Amino acid sequence: MKKSKPTMQDIAKAAGVSKATVSMVLNKKDDCISEGTRARILAIADELNYIPNSIARSLSTNKSGTIGIMLPDITNPFFSQIARAVEDAASDYDYNVIFCNMDNDIAKEVKYTKLLVSKLVDGVIFVTGGRSPESVKILENNHIPFVFVDRHVQGFEHYSGVYCLNKDGSYEGVKYLYKKGKRKIAFVTGDKTLSISKLRLEGFMESAMELGIYREDWVFYSDFTIEGGRRITEKVVATCDEIDTIFYSNDLMAIGGMRTLRAAGIRVPDDVGVMGYDDIAISGMMNPALTTIHQPIYDMGIQSCRLLVKHIRGQLKKQKIIRYAPEILERQSI
Repeated sequence: MKKSKPTMQDIAKAAGVSKATVSMVLNKKDDCISEGTRARILAIADELNYIPNSIARSLSTNKSGTIGIMLPDITNPFFSQIARAVEDAASDYDYNVIFCNMDNDIAKEVKYTKLLVSKLVDGVIFVTGGRSPESVKILENNHIPFVFVDRHVQGFEHYSGVYCLNKDGSYEGVKYLYKKGKRKIAFVTGDKTLSISKLRLEGFMESAMELGIYREDWVFYSDFTIEGGRRITEKVVATCDEIDTIFYSNDLMAIGGMRTLRAAGIRVPDDVGVMGYDDIAISGMMNPALTTIHQPIYDMGIQSCRLLVKHIRGQLKKQKIIRYAPEILERQSI
């Protein structure tokens, strides 16, 4: 015969208290209950392996103690580092986390947004801002707080978010390379439709033009992956035999590029210097270690969670935007 699951009534009976008292202890509303009674109830709950019905509690309180994280690609170390930071911060606030991997698919993003609403999440963090205004409107219409990380959604620029100044990073990166004697710099940016690609390209162009070293035919487009870096570097090598540096607008592309250069017998940094952007963990483990534009990835994740919790708790009277200044992290690839 199947054994029934333990209930609050079972705990109350074993502890010799009312079900209401058990409920108050398990829901941490036990200020008026003695420490001895509280400890006895928790010990019995643990002994019985009691697991509260979070769905029932969510329906009664309209709070689930859960936040959702929308990730464009969980395999990208930049996004996974942010996700880890959010999870760490959420744990400090006693929130659970639901991860949604969108695979850069707008339809999937909308589907997951609706799923999170149905799960009664208390708030949502869009890593890289999401790509669909529809997703954001779904949350707004259901009065669910949300925060952007890394980039915003068009039309929601003034909503709460945590960003790094992407244009400033590439702008300062070119100035750094120029001081290092580099004059023939190819730039590899990402998907043309992404705001982050546009900002990093704008910073590069502005700085290179000011210094008189900009060449339009030395700007290349790819995607923010190792494979994207490998493919585009083959094109760069085939068409630009004069360059002394390749500035990639993310570290994954730079890592793919370094592999391609090595396979072609091109030494880094002796023949061609390589610069990345983001400072993901693996960039410092490359040989040579990758010089890059550092973003405080973990801190951005922590701050996004703290910001969301403040929204959930009604502690912010208006939207808040946090901006970080990127820094050049000099290693051995230049």
